[in-house]
Formats: sequence, structure tokens, C-alpha cells
Amino acid sequence: MRTVDGQSRSVRLEELRRLHQDRKESIRTRLAEFKLVKPEDYFYELAYCLMTPQTSAAHADAVVFKLRNRSYHLTEFDIEPILGDPSHYVRFHKTKARLIARAKGEMSTIESALRNGTNAAALRMWLTENVKGLGYKEATHFLRNIGRNDGLAILDRHILRNLKRYGVLRSLPKSLTSKRYVGIEQKFKSFSEEIGIPIDELDLLFWSMETGEIRK
Repeated sequence: MRTVDGQSRSVRLEELRRLHQDRKESIRTRLAEFKLVKPEDYFYELAYCLMTPQTSAAHADAVVFKLRNRSYHLTEFDIEPILGDPSHYVRFHKTKARLIARAKGEMSTIESALRNGTNAAALRMWLTENVKGLGYKEATHFLRNIGRNDGLAILDRHILRNLKRYGVLRSLPKSLTSKRYVGIEQKFKSFSEEIGIPIDELDLLFWSMETGEIRK
């Protein structure tokens, strides 16, 4: 429920700060791990982010594990059956298999863009315009998972629900245009400044509150 009373909101924000203190070490460890991802692993992080829309993180992780084991980045084989496996089914597996195969063929261009020193916001825009299947959320997710998001926000359903819960949003958006995304992202940044928790840490804190895990 969105709080409207100043005192009750203050109490809830203080509870959020205490929860952050309890989980801060684990959250910061996870964020540090993102920055250690090697360039040779960027493709698999990209594949993961192409799979996660409307698919559980655990299923996307399982598929990435199988692709790594078979060195998909170095070999050619049909990955559609892997994405379609009922034990870790990826929704819209046929389309996503094509998107991943296409991204693999474009990785040299993508890696070049990642090396050119472009700031995170411009790099995100480039990714959405040049990598089929990446919207603002997925592009930000990819940048975060390789330690390059520099405070950009992943506005998934977990984050949006919590932004509404803490009064940052009046209602959940039915859709997110790029303009709407950036507008909510700015509100998220302002909220993180208000409560004194860096936005990247708040992102993972909200995720852990929803799922019980601190994962990518």
C-alpha cells in the first residue's frame, strides 16, 4: 500500500534503511562481482538478458550454463531445443534463440561499442538501437551485469512494485516508452538520494525483498 502519511512513510523508510544495513555487505559483494566479468563472457551476459523477459532468472541461468558448457560462442549449433527444454523453458524460445544467434554474430561490433568510452546512457541507447531484442530494461540489465551501468536503473516489475510501495510512483505503468522509462529512472535516482542508498544497491535490495535472493 502506498503511504501518504508523513510519519508512517518515515517509519517505512527507516525500516528500508535498516534492511539495507543488514544486506549491504552481500549486495556490495555482488556488485563488485559484476565489475569482474571478463570481456570474453559478455556474450553470455547478453544472451542471459535476451532471455529474461517473461522468463525466470533461474531458467535463463540454466540455459546459459548449458551454452557455456558447449562453448556456443565458438561453435555453431541449434540452440532452440535448449531454450525449449521443459526443465528450464524460456518463453518465446524460438524467437529468443534467433535473437541470441544474431547477437553472437554481432559481438565484435557490440564489444567495440563497449570499448569506445561512451557513457552509460549513450551506450544504452546504442544497444537498444543496434541489438535486436534489447529494450531499455534489457540493455540496462546487460550493462549492470558487466559492471557498466553507472547508476542506470533496471525497471523490472520488482523495482516498479517497490517504487509504488514507497510512494515514488502513484501507479504501475502499463507500458514503458523510452521517455517514460527515463522519467521513472530519474524518480528512482531522486528516491535513492533521499534515503541515502546508492541506486545500484537499492536495485538489488528491492530484488532481494521480492525474491529472497541477491542475484543478477
